[in-house]
Amino acid sequence: MSQFLPLGKFSFGMGDRFAHQSKAQLRACIRATELGALFVPVWNKSNREHTFVGSDPSSTRAAADAAVRELGWNKPYHVDADHIRLETVDRFIPHSDFYTIDVADSIGKPASAADVETFVDRHPELVGTISIPHIDPPFAITRAEVERVANKFLLAAQDAGKIYQHIVKAKGAANFITEVSMDETDSPQTPPELLIILAAIANQKIPIQTVAPKFTGRFNKGVDYVGDVKQFEKEFNEDLAVIAFAVKKYGLPASLKLSVHSGSDKFSIYEPMRRALKKFDAGVHIKTAGTTWLEELIGLAEAGGDGLEIVKEIYASAIEQVDELCVPYATVIDIDRAKLPGAAVVNDWSSHQFVSALRHDQKCKDYNPSFRQLLHISFKVAAQKGDRYLNALKKHEAVVAKNVTENLFERHMKPLLLGQAKTPQAICSPRCETVPA
Repeated sequence: MSQFLPLGKFSFGMGDRFAHQSKAQLRACIRATELGALFVPVWNKSNREHTFVGSDPSSTRAAADAAVRELGWNKPYHVDADHIRLETVDRFIPHSDFYTIDVADSIGKPASAADVETFVDRHPELVGTISIPHIDPPFAITRAEVERVANKFLLAAQDAGKIYQHIVKAKGAANFITEVSMDETDSPQTPPELLIILAAIANQKIPIQTVAPKFTGRFNKGVDYVGDVKQFEKEFNEDLAVIAFAVKKYGLPASLKLSVHSGSDKFSIYEPMRRALKKFDAGVHIKTAGTTWLEELIGLAEAGGDGLEIVKEIYASAIEQVDELCVPYATVIDIDRAKLPGAAVVNDWSSHQFVSALRHDQKCKDYNPSFRQLLHISFKVAAQKGDRYLNALKKHEAVVAKNVTENLFERHMKPLLLGQAKTPQAICSPRCETVPA
């Protein structure tokens, strides 16, 4: 493998739609280090998000650098060009040192027959009975099965190689981190499929440090995991075992780890993940998507007055544009339209009512996952308000930042660190009835 910029064992992809919460996010990482655990902050923003908001990758870098400087953070941090492809990567190259290569469009498209045959011939070790520590029983792979998997994923690996080499020419191999995203496909990868994918990536000489496979269940934006937790735990453990095996077999970086996309708020799988990571002494990269944006809305609603007024306006616009807003996120949301309150109803809500519906507290009877998901995908509505929204964030920075930090630290980092989460006091006030256990 060529040179590469190393990524710490535990890393957190922290989305910040409007580049205003970098200090609040970094404070969560600082609190984690006080417990003896280093979560490397990775500020991520995709080309699509920049397009929706009208921002530029330079703003993500500037916000990250400013937060690091102001808070005196002397540990590693990175800026992720999230979900980039060859046609979108160039605008990120001056500003990013982490690249999530998205090859979703190539998955399922067959490589040339000659390339598939060459790949299978090159890897006779993939045919037959394969024993991987911690996976029992051993699995058997036929040549026909390797060919089938190669036809589905080899072209994607080749495209990842082209994007990687493009970045190398611009930045130098030692100056960035590479992730390959394979999660946007029709079904979870089996252990043999993941092993074949990693062999194909190794052939491209990509020093991959995080890989995002598809897991069983639903990873919807901003809400808890939906699916069979026991099956997820089995798959997560098997993926860790395959990665450890592939690192030794194919000379991939020892720092290679799983990346969990839309990993924010997946509270029901954090404990299984924590157990598996401890068992394998493995790292993980968690992408927390738009959780910070939702905490901005919660903070503004808590502030009341003009803060509450603007979040109500955002919701009113969102529900008018619900069809348009849902289209780009159709595969990662499940919104029950019947459970979306009307704009007139929300307009009469108090701060407490708005916060109780939006904040992800499953013990609170007023929590509304459909309301939360709609607002999750509505950040471009806030962008359309321009300086009015940004000025509201500045005016109410204290309450907004408190929510951002507590959310990341208490409900995301601590469960992965310690296997338990302290519920922030503000989540469910005495006036909010809880759902019986």
